[in-house]
Amino acid sequence: MADSTLHNSPDDAPRVLLLSGYDAASHKRWRNQITGMFGDYHWQTLALPPRFFRWRIRGNPLSWLNEPALQECWDLVIATSMVDLASLRSFHPHLTQTPCVLYMHENQFAFPVSKKQSSSAEPQMVNLYSAISADKVVFNSAWNRDSFLEGAWTFLDQMPDGVPDGLIARLRDKSRVIPVPIEDRLYAERRKPYNRDCPHLLWNHRWEYDKGPDRLLKLLQVLDQRALPFRLSVVGERFRNHPKAFDQIHGQFGHRIEQWGFLESRREYDQLLARADVVISTALHDFQGLSMLEAMASGCVPLAPDRLAYREYVPELCRYDSHEQDAEQEAEAAADSLEAMLEKGASACPPEGWRASRLAGDYQSLFQHLIKTGAGKS
Repeated sequence: MADSTLHNSPDDAPRVLLLSGYDAASHKRWRNQITGMFGDYHWQTLALPPRFFRWRIRGNPLSWLNEPALQECWDLVIATSMVDLASLRSFHPHLTQTPCVLYMHENQFAFPVSKKQSSSAEPQMVNLYSAISADKVVFNSAWNRDSFLEGAWTFLDQMPDGVPDGLIARLRDKSRVIPVPIEDRLYAERRKPYNRDCPHLLWNHRWEYDKGPDRLLKLLQVLDQRALPFRLSVVGERFRNHPKAFDQIHGQFGHRIEQWGFLESRREYDQLLARADVVISTALHDFQGLSMLEAMASGCVPLAPDRLAYREYVPELCRYDSHEQDAEQEAEAAADSLEAMLEKGASACPPEGWRASRLAGDYQSLFQHLIKTGAGKS
């Protein structure tokens, strides 16, 4: 069941074990980037498929219990946020002597729970125990870090007794932010001028409720009521059971649609990013926002709510007022911001600090420091 990959390297290269406990598309992309950035390391990767979430987040140490790689000695272990690192190190005691990085793509304290799901403290406990066990905790955005620490504090504050003093401060001290990199190839000079008279709007997110497709529908309806011309592309990873808002958008605005559905070809997707004028987010949850960052790197002007990680890279002019409890009011605010952007001539704002070539040094200094100092000495 586990996907095990070995990357060959020189005999004296640092030996690094990378564990992905729930290998979703963004997690797989990140681990491929990291192993590609540091090709001179000796990498071993263990990855579990992204299904059966409840079992996966709690059961990955059992799934890997007999993995030969976990019996070996490593210079560094890197685990993603779905890995139960505390249990894993207890099952394999020699790993307590190996420095471990926990990379937080998301955190369960701020993760949305759908109406069909029941909330559970167990995934949150896995995140918390793993962060305590790790030597360094790395987040893909400051919002992810802050929501984790705030959520953990609130969670522990509800406990009746026995909570250690200073735990959140210690977690903060060993936390840092290094985003998932955006490939340099996407930062290409834009070849065509923006169409401000009839902008090509792009919505490029997972087709799930937490990405706010109902809010996109309301925004498009407001633009239509205001007689603001636009063309539309709605793409992204889609699922058999997707929110009904997508069918409503397709039915009501089919005459404006340029591209619809998931693009299998990465080349076609990159070409779409280069053609679009404005990339839109209506998300209620986004721990970093890779799809927004990719589109911005490709020259799209962003339009995003004033919340989540967007405050870290979307200019103020391009952020609309957040009204999480009032989707209609938020749609009006988004339409106001779009009109202001078009009127004032908002320009492309590529997120230079998120370039892979710039972030490589941050990753390298972190890895080299841990390898040099060893576990518990960072």
